Order: sequence, then C-alpha cells, then structure tokens
Amino acid sequence: MASAQHKLGFNGTWSMAVGGMIGGGIFSTLGVVVSIAGPWAWLSFLVAGLIALAAGYSYARLAVHYGEGGGAFTYLNRVGAHNLAGSLVWVLTAGYVLTNAVYAYTFGQYLGHVADLGSWFPRAISVAVMAAFIGLNLRSVSEAGGVEIFLVWAKLLVLVGLATWGLARWDPPMLSRGVPDAGLLAAIFGAVSVFMAYEGFQLISYDYDDIESVDRTLPRAMLWAIAVVILVYMLVAIGTTMLIGADRVVEHEEVALAYAGREALGLAGLVIVTIAAAFSTGSAINATLFATARLTHQVTRGGQFPAFFDHRNNVGVPDRAVVALGAAAALLAALGNLTALVEAASLAFLVTFAVVCALAFRESAGHRAITGFGALSAGAAAIALVKELVDTAPIALALLAALALIAIFLRPWLLKHVRTLQPDKNNDTPGSRD
Repeated sequence: MASAQHKLGFNGTWSMAVGGMIGGGIFSTLGVVVSIAGPWAWLSFLVAGLIALAAGYSYARLAVHYGEGGGAFTYLNRVGAHNLAGSLVWVLTAGYVLTNAVYAYTFGQYLGHVADLGSWFPRAISVAVMAAFIGLNLRSVSEAGGVEIFLVWAKLLVLVGLATWGLARWDPPMLSRGVPDAGLLAAIFGAVSVFMAYEGFQLISYDYDDIESVDRTLPRAMLWAIAVVILVYMLVAIGTTMLIGADRVVEHEEVALAYAGREALGLAGLVIVTIAAAFSTGSAINATLFATARLTHQVTRGGQFPAFFDHRNNVGVPDRAVVALGAAAALLAALGNLTALVEAASLAFLVTFAVVCALAFRESAGHRAITGFGALSAGAAAIALVKELVDTAPIALALLAALALIAIFLRPWLLKHVRTLQPDKNNDTPGSRD
C-alpha cells in the first residue's frame, strides 16, 4: 500500500481515469464511427458514454460497498463465483495488453506520419514508448500520477482547441459529405463500435489502495472523468468533421485528427496534433499499465496467476507484472495492425461491464435504476457487437472465443502445475489487499 504522501488525490485519480479513456480511441477510431453513423457520429459517442456512466457508477458504488478495489475479479469472488472470476480476469488481462499495444501502435503511427521515415519507424517508436513507460511505472505512484496530470491537461487543451476551431466554421453539410446518412439507428451501432474509446475508466478501481480519501475521491473522480470525456468526444467528432469533411475523416481514419490540424493551422497544426496524439496515447499507456499491474498483483494474491508476479520492488511497485505486461504489449505493437484483435477484446469489456452492473443491482450498491440500466444496456451492446464481429471480423471473434476457452479450461490445469499463492482465508475475497 502506498504511503499517505504518495497517494493519488482527486486530480491524479481523475487524470488516471481520463488518461485511460482518451487514448488511441479518439485518434484512431473516429473514421470508423463516421463511416457507420455519418453525421450522427457525435450521438454515437453520447450513447456509448451513457452506458459508460452507468457502468462507472456501478464500479464506484461496489468499491465503496465492499471497501476495496479490484473490479470484476473482486466482486465476483465476493459472491462466491471464484472460477468465473479467475476465467474472466485472464480474458480481461489479455484485453488490457492488447489495448496498450494499440495505444503504442497509434503513438507510432502519428509520429511516423510526420517523420515519414519508412514502415520500420512506427514499429520502433511503439516499442520505445512502451519501454519508457515500463521504466516510469517502476519508480513510484507519485511519479506516474504526476506525469499523468500533465499529459491529460495538455491533450485536453489541444483537443478542445481543435474542436473549437472546427465549430467556429459551423458548416453542417461537412458532417455528411461523402458518406451516406444512415439515420439515427446507425448511431446505436456506431456507439458499439466506439465503445472501446471509453474503456479505461474502470482502471482506477484497481488503484483503490493508492487513492487518498478513497470513498469520496473514487466515485467523484470516475463519474466526472466520464462526463468530461463524453463532452470532449462529442465536440471533437463535430469539430474535426466540420474542418475536413466526413469523407476525409473516413479516408484517413488512422490519422484523421492530424489532417484536421493541418487544415486549421497548416504544418504547425499538424505538429501540434501529433504532439497531442503522443500525449494522449502516452497517458493511456501510463494509466493502463499502472492499474493493470496492480490488478495482476492482486489476482496473484488470489491464487489465479503464478506466484512469480507477487514480487514488489523497494518502492512497492509490482515490478514483474509491470515488465511482463509492458513487454507483451510492446511485442504485439511491433507485429502490426491489431485493430481486429482489440475489437474482439472490446467484447470482453462490455460483458464485464454488464456483469459488474448486474452485481451492483443485485447487491443494491447505489440506485438500482442506474445499475439496472447499465446491465441491460451493456448486455445489449455486447450482443450487437457480436453481430457486428460476425459480419466484419469473424477471425477476431474466433480468437476471442479461443482465448475464453483457454481461460476456462487450460487455466485450472496450468495453475495446478505452477507455484501459486493460497488465498487469505481471513478475508471473504481471495487476494483482496495487502
């Protein structure tokens, strides 16, 4: 547990949540959403954000209700679903590794777009940025939190500035230029495709022991972070599309915001947005690696990962988890385009959010109208995403199914053949806290 002077306050906790959300998503998936929802892309971000708000509320209320963090793993253990908790956390950990790989990949793509040094350069940058954040996270909580605050405010300033520039032109026909107007219903399917842009708010629930005045700070920071991100995404979706037109957003979907920056301020705008993309993906890597390493340590204490990951360095950081998770993400980022795999991982996040909301509803943790809405809406979104993956990325869906089978059937066999820790019998939840 971090000492009092090294704990995260509201600003640091809020920044971790925002950093976990505004990462590669808004910089690399805007074109996908516009191609699906057309001029209603902004509504897709709103719909997805409302689901995220309900899920975030459920996470925060359950953390306060049980007096500990750990997310779905902790809460499923609390109700005795130990096998399901173990299987789900394996899938989630893989999803977080893939997510960090995409953030690193996007970081490399934006810098590569400016440098234009060949296809090797973005790959090398992706590995280098992961190595840098591995080193940062091995230092201390306060180091990581301080950097997060700086990165988040820097990228928000650039994103809101870019959106404002586009809104000042106010040219609604640009929102549908070159793309079909599929109607309001398309915004729902767009929300499913963009939901991963909100993945990340739940990361701060894993940092429970590192948060100051946690029962007050965690709920406020999580909900305010989601609300701010919803607003920023909506503004960026409208402003960027008004700057360069929907057709160019779709055509240059991986670096659409860079083109918008060039349209606004020429070369200077391109450089500024590229720097913002680096800040954004960098802070997302930092927040995801910071929280997932602590989740891995907690799950190890619960006997669901090999005991090897229980080690902490001299400043209390779970160093082996940080290195293993970061190295795996760097390797995947170096292999190339991971979009299909991450879309499949998004399904795991939606299913998890539905489960957490359902648990909050069952345990009466918070207002049941909100938690019930979260369970139903996240479940419906997961079903819609399955349908979309069947139509557009069946291989990715098959890989996720294979991963789930490994987590369910291979995991128990593996854990029998490696050294694991025995859960603390004095606690209701395996591996709850140090």
